[in-house]
Amino acid sequence: MPRTRGRAPAGGRADALSPEIVVGAAVALLDERGERGLTFRLLAERLNTGAGALYWHVANKDELVALAADQVLGQALAAVPRPENGTGLRALAVAVFDGLDRHPWAASHVTAPASLPNGLRLFDRIGTLVARTGLPAERHFAVATAVFYYVTGVSAQIIAPAVTVGATTDRASFLARTAERWGRLDPAAYPFLTGATAALRDHDDRDQFLAGLDLLLDGLSASGRSTAADPRPPT
Repeated sequence: MPRTRGRAPAGGRADALSPEIVVGAAVALLDERGERGLTFRLLAERLNTGAGALYWHVANKDELVALAADQVLGQALAAVPRPENGTGLRALAVAVFDGLDRHPWAASHVTAPASLPNGLRLFDRIGTLVARTGLPAERHFAVATAVFYYVTGVSAQIIAPAVTVGATTDRASFLARTAERWGRLDPAAYPFLTGATAALRDHDDRDQFLAGLDLLLDGLSASGRSTAADPRPPT
């Protein structure tokens, strides 16, 4: 993780800390208190230092949360061994989803396009695996980008709302109320939604993520097989 110099340390020794220690403590606080509960005062108390020493390593709270989310992503990547062949995209995507699901505050901070170290590593691993599928080289970037955007964006769409919902009500109650509202819609105008209330109430978020992921990867696999069977360029 690159060192970020903020203000000069005051009230604490910057050399007693490291970016990894500061960010790791921030991850723990974010898990305990959420993003709104993370303050530099609490973090300094946790690290037995002064706030000025923290600013030696991070410029502000926004940067700290972004780095903390990137550390969570790095832990997810470390749990997935690098495959020797073109397989592994599904395992990689599932590991990222599960890692973010364990730290819901982080989901919306894994941004695209990638800029922080572990975001870059994720994109590079996806691109490397896509390049082994048999797709033409000119398709690698577009497909790798689509997979990266699905994994990070859909994870955020599924996981991040739970942070807001959880602050006011439990998930089951929220889904039940939403299903009731769908059930009161005009079935002539909303034929699918009015028929999907039971599925909404009882669905599993991880299964929802996997359903879309498998469709995406099945299409990628079919494209790779088609290219391998007929390598001629399109006319």
